[in-house]
Amino acid sequence: MSIRIALLLALVPILAAVTSVPAQSAEPASPVGRWKTIDDETNTERSIVEIVQVGDELQGRILKIFPRPGEAPDPVCQACEGERKDQPIIGMTFLWGLKRDGEDWVSGTILDPKNGKTYNAKASLTEGGRKLRVRGFLGTPLLGRTQIWLREPG
Repeated sequence: MSIRIALLLALVPILAAVTSVPAQSAEPASPVGRWKTIDDETNTERSIVEIVQVGDELQGRILKIFPRPGEAPDPVCQACEGERKDQPIIGMTFLWGLKRDGEDWVSGTILDPKNGKTYNAKASLTEGGRKLRVRGFLGTPLLGRTQIWLREPG
């Protein structure tokens, strides 16, 4: 057998293995989906939210809340201004404008329905996409608060 044929026979299994490996997606994971929010001060569950992609930005809507004892089960945003004033918190868009910047999402706005104030926002996935680190801040990210949200199954 010639060297050329022996070399080809040796390469066939290698080429077959290389061409049968599925292509890995270069697309980074996305925060799109449902998340359980955890209060960063009390470490308790506060709500279930849904993040959706609209065009090139992410938006978040409140689907369900976990009221504390004494809180209304269907609260409205009394402290909000404009179109959100006195509107139900459940169903409200409270996060908007987040745009992808590499593996992070930046330049967004987040509303705190408890006080009606809006803050700059950024977010990044952690732990293989199982957690979402959401930071609300004024001016610089150094002046703000971070919550870790947990991805809901399904």
